[in-house]
Amino acid sequence: MRYSKEHKQETHARIVKRASVKLREHGAHGIGVADLMKEAGLTHGGFYAHFASREALVIEAFAYAMDRSTARWRRKAEETPADQRFATIIDSYLTPLHRDDPGNGCAVPALAAEIARESAKTRKAFAAKLADMIEMLAEQIPGRSRKAAREQAMAALATMVGTLILARAGGGGELSDDILAAGRAALLAGDGPARPGARKRVAKAVKPAPSRARH
Repeated sequence: MRYSKEHKQETHARIVKRASVKLREHGAHGIGVADLMKEAGLTHGGFYAHFASREALVIEAFAYAMDRSTARWRRKAEETPADQRFATIIDSYLTPLHRDDPGNGCAVPALAAEIARESAKTRKAFAAKLADMIEMLAEQIPGRSRKAAREQAMAALATMVGTLILARAGGGGELSDDILAAGRAALLAGDGPARPGARKRVAKAVKPAPSRARH
């Protein structure tokens, strides 16, 4: 049976979306091509009608996940006063909800360590998306030069990612919650554009909601 170009594009997008979840849940080597194709209603052999290699699928899947995170952060920023945007993104990132739902969360804490051991092509593609995330965060820091805002954004993202990795490793109990709170406090304490109302937010426990994490 011959399918239309539109049908092929829809199928391709469905495979990438599903793979992006599996990638974040199980890592770069936790994706079974046969299982993914079965979920998409296709045979294992049909994989090569959509992707030149397994590496190509991995690159598309994490790029999709990282683009989604950047887009969600941008939407949050657009809904928030300029002087609170950076803090709002941090607050929404370092939560039990995000910690407990890696498959629908940020791809960076889920994949960065593994991507560092992948091919140069994969690392280059990941770095490009990481740069986009940093630039987007830097745009939310008013009153700083571009260089200073970018440096603060890089430091903040590194702290956010490290905090989330340790919180997940902490098992989701009291220690894990304390790690999330400590990360928020470190990023939001003191003076600066990321800090309005920080102490009040840090002191208030963030409780998980029934909906999925979106970061």
